[in-house]
Amino acid sequence: MLRRSVLLTLLCLMSVSTLMAQDTAKTFYLWPNGAPGYENRRNEPEVAKDYYVRNIHYPSVTIYLPPKEKATGAAVVICPGGGFRLLVYNSEGVAPARFLNSIGVAAIILKYRLFREENSPYTLEKEIRQDAYRAMRFVRSHAGDWNIDTNRVGIWGFSAGGEVVSQVAYGPGYGDPAAKDPIDRQNGKPDFQILVYPGPLGIPDKVPADAPRAFLIAANEDECCSVPVVSLLERYRQAKVPVEAHIFAHGNHAFNMGYRSDLQSIKAWPQLLTNWMADSHILTPAPAK
Repeated sequence: MLRRSVLLTLLCLMSVSTLMAQDTAKTFYLWPNGAPGYENRRNEPEVAKDYYVRNIHYPSVTIYLPPKEKATGAAVVICPGGGFRLLVYNSEGVAPARFLNSIGVAAIILKYRLFREENSPYTLEKEIRQDAYRAMRFVRSHAGDWNIDTNRVGIWGFSAGGEVVSQVAYGPGYGDPAAKDPIDRQNGKPDFQILVYPGPLGIPDKVPADAPRAFLIAANEDECCSVPVVSLLERYRQAKVPVEAHIFAHGNHAFNMGYRSDLQSIKAWPQLLTNWMADSHILTPAPAK
């Protein structure tokens, strides 16, 4: 009995160790000396409580890598929502990162600056766009370190995070080949985008032909954020750019990854995303033509 007890204890410890190894995360600041023009604010502490983080002046990314034997080479930058007053960091950052790791995708959670906090000096179109582009370029600059295919780097936004995504999804995203900082030489345009009940800011009047393929999802009763999904779907179809959209009858806003919902359709939605990523050759390189 003693030997069996010791064996069970060792197995439990091994299981815990494996889980911890798969859930290790590393944080990197996007600019070592602070965000350009705001270097003097890099030492201001963030405020984190329960589910959220706010008072972000030193933007960063936190990297979750899948186990090497499971890695597909794909990567996704995650932009949590929170109305630009805070970031819903656990439910719309850590939870989707763990989900992506479970299907072999590297996950990168972006802590971007917030323009609706009291006395904020930031704007969506300047500083927050700057954070999003920098995050995309940062990931591509570390592709060799993290075993990432630079042609399969996407971006995922929840609610206000979808408005962050819009800042980089529809422009060219070219890097500057003459930049002193090698990160700034990288391409900042995502190869695909995932929008979960995205906010209305930044939706283009016309989707360009080179827009990243898109996965869109929202609940019909979400008065804020089902309309952007419907609008984008129509404009993507007009542009003949690949798109998949799901509108659920119920679920309202902020159903996150669906894990806490009582609705079967909402609980099951992450599988729809997995299916789309597989069918779109995001989880494997597209076959050569």
